[in-house]
Amino acid sequence: MAQDPEHHDDPQEEGIVDPSHDLDMETLYSSMTVDAEMEADVIRGVLESNGIPSTMVRTPYPNLGYIVKVPHAFAREAERRIQEATAAGPEAAAEAEAASEE
Repeated sequence: MAQDPEHHDDPQEEGIVDPSHDLDMETLYSSMTVDAEMEADVIRGVLESNGIPSTMVRTPYPNLGYIVKVPHAFAREAERRIQEATAAGPEAAAEAEAASEE
């Protein structure tokens, strides 16, 4: 309701900038290897499936580097999810994909 103090549709609140560093982007992955783009895509897939926003940055020259960045507020959770996916290995990814197709 409009009289509720937690109501966020107040036109005066539009344009207010969050000065915290929670949305500053941190590098989660950086590589210049031949398969860097594929690895970055896999990492972004793991993050996306866990609701973690990310962005991929690449150099203007093909195959010279890929970087995956996440907001500071999600950095620890993103690192944990990537470690879990790495520990589970490709077999777990294949099982999860098969289960999602059923």
